[in-house]
Amino acid sequence: MIEARHLRVLRAVATTGSFSAAGRELGCTQPAVSQQMKALETSVGTPLLIRTGREMRLTQAGEALVRHAAGILAGLTAAEEEVAAIAGLRAGRVRLVSFPSGSSTLVPTALAALREAHPGTRVSLEEAEPPASVGLLREGDCDVALAFRYEGAAGAEEWDDLVVRPLLSDRLVALVPERHRLAGAESVAIGELTEEPWIAGCPRCRGQLVEVCAAAGFTPRIDFATDDYPAVVGLVGAGLGVAVLPQLAVESVRPRGVRTVRLEPAVRREIVALTLPDLAQVPAVAATLDQLARAARR
Repeated sequence: MIEARHLRVLRAVATTGSFSAAGRELGCTQPAVSQQMKALETSVGTPLLIRTGREMRLTQAGEALVRHAAGILAGLTAAEEEVAAIAGLRAGRVRLVSFPSGSSTLVPTALAALREAHPGTRVSLEEAEPPASVGLLREGDCDVALAFRYEGAAGAEEWDDLVVRPLLSDRLVALVPERHRLAGAESVAIGELTEEPWIAGCPRCRGQLVEVCAAAGFTPRIDFATDDYPAVVGLVGAGLGVAVLPQLAVESVRPRGVRTVRLEPAVRREIVALTLPDLAQVPAVAATLDQLARAARR
């Protein structure tokens, strides 16, 4: 019989590449990891690791078991959480991953409401941009992923295997210095910014900027690139260039010295909360999705 604790050890060994590193990740000793791996190999009746000096790699059987481990552990987590939550969500845990502008706008409101309604439910938060955050969800390393994708973008990520809770449509806006020639305009076409120096945001937003500009017939001259939204706003405010950011990102900082102008034609990104089908049945996860949806409506 394969035990869940052995699968967690196998996944940790596969991820970290050694027994000692896996022990550090799991909070146990290297001999304990070795013993549990031996027990797992005995239970399945075949070697799962090949050890060559200081290196180790998975056998074909080991690779197959690691592939199935995420789904198995997610199903077990769903079962454990549902049982713990039967008595009215007096217990439960949700691991949430969010992109930065979501962490500073939607997440605080949602988690405050969740704590007030269900004080026994614990939520942990980590930050990651999609598609990395979606990968964490599929690998069983989080329960809910706050993610986004741009409407009509080339190579848009598919979420057909996940439960998708739409939250809001986040429109891109142009940021210009407050003394800029377009600072008083109600809207601006991206083509009007052809000759401007650009400050680009996160890698996903940067790629979208290049696509939008290419559709308008030009390549933006990106003088500054930073993943930090306050830095983008600061550089624009200092008159060093213009930028395009999602409205949610602008709301997450204090835009001093800049003006936001509606971008035409409209470019939007779809903000969603994602989870696995099994986890969607867990009351604590369902309550988190509900509170994120309520926060998005405010």
